[in-house]
Amino acid sequence: MSKIRHPDILIINADQVQKEYFKDLLRYRELFYFLAWRDIVVRYKQTFLGVLWALIRPILNMAVFAFVFGKIAQLPSDSVNYPLFVLAGMLPWQLFAGSLVDTSQSLVNNAPMISKIYFPRIILPVSHIMVHFIDFLISFVFLMFVFLVTGYLTHWTIFLLPLFIALTLLLCLGTSLWLAAATVRFRDFRFIIPFLVQFGVFISPVGYSSFLLPESWQWIYFLNPMAGIIEGFRWCYFGTFHPDLPIAITLSCIINFGILVTGFRYFRQMERLFADII
Repeated sequence: MSKIRHPDILIINADQVQKEYFKDLLRYRELFYFLAWRDIVVRYKQTFLGVLWALIRPILNMAVFAFVFGKIAQLPSDSVNYPLFVLAGMLPWQLFAGSLVDTSQSLVNNAPMISKIYFPRIILPVSHIMVHFIDFLISFVFLMFVFLVTGYLTHWTIFLLPLFIALTLLLCLGTSLWLAAATVRFRDFRFIIPFLVQFGVFISPVGYSSFLLPESWQWIYFLNPMAGIIEGFRWCYFGTFHPDLPIAITLSCIINFGILVTGFRYFRQMERLFADII
């Protein structure tokens, strides 16, 4: 009698799979460079002003906020120049908001490439974040020049600014992983996200200070991770410290880390289904 052959059992080490995935990110780094450069070129192709739009957008938004909240509503700005107060909060917000809108569609817009070849899909949303980071850097250099001319760069806290820039990028990455994967499965997100971004600019402290809220409500408001980031940017620029600022920054870091970890895990779970669903 022939022996019954049992099917082979393949035991996969999950940690080893993750290590190989990160190695793939290094192997496909040239694809990342190409996609990022392609998106940058397409973004400003056949535009009259080119990269100057990276300066025009935040300046125009700053003018609107300065008129509505500064002149009409006359909101306080921690005893600093109100347009600069708004601009300091506008730059990280635009980096975050722009990344959300573009990365949420990054997988759907590249469906033919996803269905034909293998590469770590995380490269697509990260390359879109890089495009908006380049815009941010252009505006950031302009803002630093303005602050230098107006005499605001006199505080030691300016050296902490790279930490808050990194925190903004991590928040962009975490939320982008969530939304990019979710949009593949639920196409409603392509309509919801632009609305959330338009609404989010008013519930984030772009045109006002978080510390205008009653103290009993501030901890709830600080659950918005952009609140701690924006207030951190202003602290670095102007040196204005509030007693509740450490709470805002701490909550922002904790929520940011949670979004990043859960977003990466959800993206990895969905990644093997992208080619079939999309």
